[in-house]
Parts: sequence; structure tokens; C-alpha cells
Amino acid sequence: MKPLRLAIAALLCAAAPLSAQAEGKDPYVPETDPLVVRKLEQWQDWKFGFMMHWGAYSQWGIVESWSICSEDVDWCGPSKSNEHTKRYANDYVGYVKAYEQLPTTFNPVKFDPERWAEVAKDAGTKYVVFTTKHHDGFAMFDTQQSDYKITAASVPFHSNPRANVTKEVFDAFRAQGFGIGAYFSKPDWHSDDYWSPRWATPNRHTNYDTRKHPDIWKRFVDYTHAQIGEITSQYGPIDILWLDGGWVRARDTMDDTAHGIAGVPWTQDIDMPGLAALARKNQPGLIVVDRAVGGRYENYRTPEQKIPDEPLPYPWETCMTLGDSWSYVPNDNYKSARSVVQMLVDVVAKGGNYLLNVGPDGNGELPAEAVERLHQIGRWMRVNGEAIYASRAVAPYRDGKFRYTRLKDGTVYAIYLPDETESKLPKTLRIPGPAPAAGAQVTLLGNDAALRWHRDGEATVVEVPAALRNSAAGAYAWAFRLPGAAAAQ
Repeated sequence: MKPLRLAIAALLCAAAPLSAQAEGKDPYVPETDPLVVRKLEQWQDWKFGFMMHWGAYSQWGIVESWSICSEDVDWCGPSKSNEHTKRYANDYVGYVKAYEQLPTTFNPVKFDPERWAEVAKDAGTKYVVFTTKHHDGFAMFDTQQSDYKITAASVPFHSNPRANVTKEVFDAFRAQGFGIGAYFSKPDWHSDDYWSPRWATPNRHTNYDTRKHPDIWKRFVDYTHAQIGEITSQYGPIDILWLDGGWVRARDTMDDTAHGIAGVPWTQDIDMPGLAALARKNQPGLIVVDRAVGGRYENYRTPEQKIPDEPLPYPWETCMTLGDSWSYVPNDNYKSARSVVQMLVDVVAKGGNYLLNVGPDGNGELPAEAVERLHQIGRWMRVNGEAIYASRAVAPYRDGKFRYTRLKDGTVYAIYLPDETESKLPKTLRIPGPAPAAGAQVTLLGNDAALRWHRDGEATVVEVPAALRNSAAGAYAWAFRLPGAAAAQ
């Protein structure tokens, strides 16, 4: 980033932070390509995914990318960070220069993608979404379009046999049977064709009018397509292209109020038809997720850090951090396993997928506390996963402390979410809603013992023996199998 651009930008950082990912209000367009439809069905069977934000910024334990953006510096810039960055509290220009030099000290010698895959598998996740490039433009793959990459000669890690990190991650997770997702940022703040050195950079958008400088924008579009071409042709089978930066979009698809981008009158049309066609030529059936844009290239939607109140009428995935931050932050505040399990159950009962994010540290290790949380979640999943995987939503979705899922064979699961103070199941449970088939054997997952039950009005009354009330198989949530309930509705 050029000094003049930084100096001017530093004077323009009074803008309030915008939501990093507003939900698109544009209509959802169902996919018609049968290969993509089939892949979406498979993705919906996976239910639980693992995401990682990792880059050179992980050395400092700071938020990914956003602290170098003038409009966001007030909430995540040097004055809001840690001992590595507070020296720049009154020197935004110096801070950005130092941030952009982070690759020259990035040497994550403890990078062990097989270990990451083992931890993710132990947690019960079925697919991975890895950040191949975030908004700061630093590529975690061996792109030939830029020298700002993990394999550049200026990066200490470049001489490591595993320096092409994206390849190593995809190979390791694929070997464990995971679906593979490539996170890719459409904006690239390191590119002179996105943030040009000729003008200041007051916000996340291009700092020039693309209508007045179509030649610059075309170079950026070509560059972006070339990188997508590399990822989709050189890194093995990929299931999901997870595109971030929803403000990079054709103007005629913009809802300025909904997306918080009023005041930017020019289009940032990245040519999604061409980009998707290129990616799917290399990866037939590829799911494309053009986040918060809507239309035919957002095959599923991604509410961020929140769970919808009701089921949504299209494929969707809540993406959420295990801690408070997407990227690694020392001593992060990690959610309890109980909380994650109950959110997973709530999401799945409403027909969604749950994508849980952990940020590896600057050495390439997953934080020990995060690993322990994931292990605890996995213990629950090993017993209760049959109520989660390959399930679909079934009315009434939720009722009081219960959430419901169903399998394609008609089996319904009623999952009881205990309060924080509840350590064991009640002696008698009234399960509202779906009735098991006559004579069906109702069971508590983790035990094959048939439970006594009867219908009482609109509820199934289940007697829980003393031996099962303290069942460790539940702990965070107890799942009851109600065979034939969906077919009986």
C-alpha cells in the first residue's frame, strides 16, 4: 500500500463500522443444474461443518483483514488490539505498513493439517471451509497472479514442503472423507486494481469509479477469475466455493439500504456468470455461495453469528465462531460444548446447516481450549448423530424445550434441550407433536431399552427409568427416537 494513499485514508476513518455481512434481501433463485442440486442435497445431509480463518494476521492475534480498512479502524484497529499493535495506536499509516509486512515473519512450523482434520472429525463435523484468501489479499495458496502469498520467497514458510497450505488442508481433510469448501474473498485490498495507489481508501469498496476506469476494473475481474481458476483446477475435488465480500456485486442486484452501501454509486460487477461457469467447468456440480448477493449464484444463504427464528424456505447455513473472534485471539472466550450442541440442534431442527469456526494460531496450531470443546461436542455427536446427519425439518420444528428432526424413512427424533441447571432427565416427559407409529419402540439414543409410552391428546408421554435419567449420552441434549412419527402425521 502506497504512503500517499495511506496518509489520505488515515484522515477519512471516521465512518461507523458496517455489518461485515448483511443478509441479502434479493430473492432466492432455486438451482436447476441437476449436478448442483444433487450436491446441495448431499451438503444438507452433512449438517455440521468446520471453518478456519487463518493467515499472517494470526501472528498478532488480531481480527482478520478489517483493521486495515479505514471505515473499520475504530472498532478493530491498532488501539483496539493487543501488545503487538498498540505501538501504532496513533499511527494508522505505520500500522497498515506493519500489517502488510506480516507475511515476512510468517513461519507456522507447527502446521499439521492431518491433526486439524482429526480434531474436526472427532468433533463430528462433515465438511470444511478454509480461507484461501481473505480481504487483505494474502493468498494461502500458490497463486501465480500475485507475490502476496504464502509461497512467496519473502515468506519464511515458503521453503517448507507444506507451504502450499490450501493444498495440504484440502488433501488432509479429503483423506478423512470431508466435503471441501474454499472460502475466497472477492474484494482484494492488496491489489492496486481494487485499492488503487492513485486515490485514498476511505472504505471497503474500490476507491475509484469503475464506470470511469473500466480498464482498471477489467484487470481486477480478470485477476479474480484467474485465481478462482487456479483454486478450482489445481487443488483436487471441491464441493463448495464460499465467496465473501457481498458488496462486490453488479449494481443492478444492489439494495443499498439493505446492504449498508449507500453512497457508492458504481457497480463492482465481478462477472458472476463467467466466474461460476469457469469454476463449474473445472468442478462440475460445484455449490457456489455468493454471500448476501442473492440470485442464481447464492445456492445457499449464510446467516452470520445468528440463528433464524423460524425455518427458512431455501437451503441455509448458520456460520458462527466457537470463540468471540473468527481469527485466532489469545485467551478467546470459547462457547461451552453444551451451548454449541444446543445451537446445532436448533439449527438442524429448522432445516439448516451449522458451520463452526476456529482460528489456528500463528504457529499453525488449534488452541488447546478449542480442541477440548470440539472433543466434548464430538462425544455427544457419536451417540446422537443419527438425529442430526441426513435429517430434515419436520413440523412443529420446536415446542418448548423440544426440537424435532426426521429421517427420510419417516423416523422422527424429539431432542430435549435441558436448562443449564438440569443434570438429569425428568421421570416423565410429555413430548408434544408427532406421534410414533402404533406399537413402535421409542428409545433414548445411547441405549437400546424400549421406553414405555402412550399418547395423551397431542403429546407422547414417555416414562424414563431411573437408570436412564442420568444418561451421560445426553448431558447437553437428549434425543428420543420416535419411529414412524413422520409417516403418521
